Amino acid sequence: MAALAALVFGTVLALAILAGSGTNPFVAMASLIHGSLAPESLSDTINWAVPLVGMTLAAAIPLRAGIINLGGDGQLVAGGLVAALVAIYGPQMGALTTALAVLAAIVAGGLVALVAALGETKFRIPLLISSLLLSYPIVGVASYLVTTPLADVGSGLAQTVQVPEAVRLGLLGGSVNAGAILILLICVAVVVIDRFTVFGMHVQVQGRNSKFALYSGVNTEAQTLQLMAAGGAIAGLVGGVLVLGSFYRFIDGALLTPGYTYSGLMAALVGNGHPLLSIVTALFFSALQTGGFAMQRATGVPRVFTTMMQAAVVLVLTLKPGKHESHD
Repeated sequence: MAALAALVFGTVLALAILAGSGTNPFVAMASLIHGSLAPESLSDTINWAVPLVGMTLAAAIPLRAGIINLGGDGQLVAGGLVAALVAIYGPQMGALTTALAVLAAIVAGGLVALVAALGETKFRIPLLISSLLLSYPIVGVASYLVTTPLADVGSGLAQTVQVPEAVRLGLLGGSVNAGAILILLICVAVVVIDRFTVFGMHVQVQGRNSKFALYSGVNTEAQTLQLMAAGGAIAGLVGGVLVLGSFYRFIDGALLTPGYTYSGLMAALVGNGHPLLSIVTALFFSALQTGGFAMQRATGVPRVFTTMMQAAVVLVLTLKPGKHESHD
C-alpha cells in the first residue's frame, strides 16, 4: 500500500508542478500516456522495460533479505562483454551459440556478485562497499579491452565487431527481441519462489530480522551468497540481452549510460524488495521514460521532468513522521 500511495502522490505532485509552471497538466499527462502506451510507442516502452525490470529484480532479490546490491553496473557489463565474446569468437552454431552466450552472461554476472558477497561473508567487508567498488575495475577492464585488443578496427569507436546475425536474439515483433520472454520468465519464477516456497519465506524472515532468522536456523551467510549470485546472474542476463538483441555488439559505456542500474534500484526500493511491487514500479518508470519524449514534443516540458517524478516517489517513501520526546 505504501508503494501504491507513493506512486499516486508522485503523479499528483507532478500534476501540481506542471499546473504551477503554466502548462496544462492534463494535456501533458495525456501526451505522456499516449507516448508510452499507444500501439506505435508500445515497443519502445517494452524495450526500455526489459532491461529496467531485469535490473530491478537484480536489486530486489537481495533487498528482500535486507541486502543492498550496488554492483549492478559491474555485473551488467560483465554479462554483456562475455556474451559478446562468446557470440563473436565462439563456435558458430546458430541458436546453440546464442544459448551459450546467454548462459555465459548469466554466469559472469553471478560470479561478480558472488565475489562481492564473499567479501562480506568471509572477510567482513561491508557489502555496500564490496559490491560498489568491484564494479569500477570490471568497467575499466571492459573499456580497455574494447578500446585496444578487441576493438573493431574499422570503427573509430570503442566497441567490438558486430555479433553474427545467426547468433542474435530473434525479434518477436517490431523492435522487441526474444530477451523480453527471458525476462518475463524470470519475473514469474522470482514471484513464485518468493510467495510459495520455503526459501522465499526464509528470505523474508532475514529481511525482517536477520538475528531472528539466524536464531531460527536460517543460514544467513549462505543465503546472502545465493541471493547476491541470483541478482548478479539476472544483471548479467540483462547485459547479454542488450548486446545480443539491441546493440549487436559490446559498446563501451552503452550499457551504463541509460542508468538502468540505479533506476532499477529505485524501483526495488519503492517496492521494498517485494518482487511484484518492484516489477510494477519498474514498468511505471519505463512508461515515464518513453512517454517523456512525447510529452516534451507536445508541451515543451523537458523529459527530465519524468526523472523528477521518479525521485518524488522515492522521497515520499523515505518520509517518516518525526518523533518528539517529552521532557518532564
